[in-house]
Amino acid sequence: MERTFASSSSRDLPTISVPSSSSSSLGPSMPTRPVKIIPLQHPNTTTSPSLNPLPGALFSRWTAKVKRTTLAQWIDTFLPCCRWIRTYKWREYFQPDLMAGLTVGVMLVPQAMSYAKLAGLHPIYGLYTGFIPIFVYAIFGSSRQLAIGPVALVSLLVSNVLGGIVNSSDELYTELAILLAFMVGILECIMALLRLGWLIRFISHSVISGFTSASAIVIALSQAKYFLGYDIVRSSKIVPLIKSIISGAHKFSWPPFVMGSCILAILLVMKHLGKSRKQFRFLRAAGPLTAVVLGTLLVKMFRPSSISLVGEIPQGLPSFSFPKKFEYAKSLIPTAMLITGVAILESVGIAKALAAKNGYELDSSQELFGLGLANIMGSLFSAYPSTGSFSRSAVNNEGGAKTGLSGVVAGIIMGCSLLFLTPLFEYIPQCALAAIVVSAVMGLVDYDEAIFLWRVDKKDFVLWIITSTTTLFLGIEIGVLVGVGASLAFVIQESANPHIAVLGRLPGTTVYRNIEQYPEAYTYNGIVIVRIDAPIYFANISFIKDRLREYEVDADKSSRRGPEVEKIYFVILEMSPITYIDSSAVQALKDLYQEYNSRDIQICISNPNRDVLLTLTKAGIVELLGKERYFVRVHDAVQVCLQHVQSLSQSPKKLDPFAEDKPRIFKRLSKQREEDLSIAELESGDNKTSAPKYTKPHLEPLLSRKS
Repeated sequence: MERTFASSSSRDLPTISVPSSSSSSLGPSMPTRPVKIIPLQHPNTTTSPSLNPLPGALFSRWTAKVKRTTLAQWIDTFLPCCRWIRTYKWREYFQPDLMAGLTVGVMLVPQAMSYAKLAGLHPIYGLYTGFIPIFVYAIFGSSRQLAIGPVALVSLLVSNVLGGIVNSSDELYTELAILLAFMVGILECIMALLRLGWLIRFISHSVISGFTSASAIVIALSQAKYFLGYDIVRSSKIVPLIKSIISGAHKFSWPPFVMGSCILAILLVMKHLGKSRKQFRFLRAAGPLTAVVLGTLLVKMFRPSSISLVGEIPQGLPSFSFPKKFEYAKSLIPTAMLITGVAILESVGIAKALAAKNGYELDSSQELFGLGLANIMGSLFSAYPSTGSFSRSAVNNEGGAKTGLSGVVAGIIMGCSLLFLTPLFEYIPQCALAAIVVSAVMGLVDYDEAIFLWRVDKKDFVLWIITSTTTLFLGIEIGVLVGVGASLAFVIQESANPHIAVLGRLPGTTVYRNIEQYPEAYTYNGIVIVRIDAPIYFANISFIKDRLREYEVDADKSSRRGPEVEKIYFVILEMSPITYIDSSAVQALKDLYQEYNSRDIQICISNPNRDVLLTLTKAGIVELLGKERYFVRVHDAVQVCLQHVQSLSQSPKKLDPFAEDKPRIFKRLSKQREEDLSIAELESGDNKTSAPKYTKPHLEPLLSRKS
């Protein structure tokens, strides 16, 4: 390994003699200047043992991790339920788990039937979806508070895609919904095994908020037919829905509208009281059950003929059957991918939040695997796609759920309902189920988020508007694609136009910061210090070069110090924030070096990380610039460059400050060294000859601003 040396500005450090080769490479020899030696390690590209090829390094890390894993850890990985079973405290945990499970189970039964109707399915399939998947997730899922089952958004997606293939009254419609659950489960398991959940990070929160807000409006309008008493067109776009509602206004019926509106009002009041007052927390979970019971009692008492009922529901548990109609799988792949994305965003997001709140770790890949197995096993027992529910998970957590046992209790409630209570469900009015759906999705219209984004970040607000508008008017699939595309476009735009800062020195320190953020920071004549706050690659190198040219021409001189010179002689690149540099950027640096060299401007580099320095070494940039131009700190680079600027300001000729074949420079500087400014005076920009006094050794001088 070779070393280059950078100097410190402290005048009180003991003088260290530097070999003549080093001093000649750095510039003029000034014996009166003490030097602190700081090595900058240049990597050897041929013998460095720590830089293994990427596949080999990844494989070695993986094998080492496998060897470290014990049998108990393997069991916990494949059966996360073992983690809480081993440490289960029956006296402390059983009662809250039981109460939370009962609450969620009572809430799930009517919601499951409501969401099944939203999906265009018979209510029994909602009950099936809320049965088997719950038990599977309790075993293989890693979250202890997440409540899974049918949800409104996934139900709307199922209805939207299957409605374009076959009529909802056809048996094929149900078979395709079950096949869709199987495909979603397979995709989730594949993503979990390949650890691809990070792909969803490219979808911003504003896109998710805009998408769910628009979807909630579409869901609410799709339930209007149960309130109005006549059929409306099935669509995921707002315009056809509104047109259909207006065109059928002459078929309006008062009884379902009055009953549905009253039940909806009761639900909203109970929901508000449950959220705002702790003593009424149980009302939030009891709302759906209250709606079903109240609606059924009204139908039994008055028997209105204009109110449609759920009808007969098969009694008993679902039977085992493998999904069919795989010839339609190809057309279902886009929807399966979309539902998988929604599952990751909703389930993993809320599961992580609940895990952090309850003080335990959660593995996103394990979470995806649990959801995938729940959907696969559910499809074998006639379930359509399920995922984590915001509302039921919140109720489960508020109910005090400690472990996955609460999910098992909720599943038992659902099983008991299938075995014994289905005859009672026959008289549930459709408008009551519609009111449950509308009440659930009203909270998804996140206008508060839009207001917040408008205040904080206009770009995110634009994303929210774009996503919600396209979802409303062009459909859910197009809305998601446009939202994700716009989100990626903003990411690319930010990456292609990175933040670049001109740095200045904070008075009294060796710290260099953005002069726009710290107006008191000052710069030096003849030197521009630039920090690039991003990786450098093909997409942003042109922008970076343009900005560097601007800084060279339009440098701010209001806070400059040091020797009076008319032009820029040095550009110092602070590279500590740069994590990666590609071949295009390397070539651009070579071009920039040639361009600067033709105008007597030198490039210096400060604090590149090991990977970046290795790339520069392999590409020949280190040899091209010279190893003497690489520094550990910005301050080291500034000191060395400042000496050369000083020598240039006192010389009538243009000199190459880093040239090694011009001995007359050193002879001239040797004659003039007694007349030169002290280092502290040079750095502060104070041209007075009196040297500052120091109260403590080994400290940088306090620098006074130039008035």
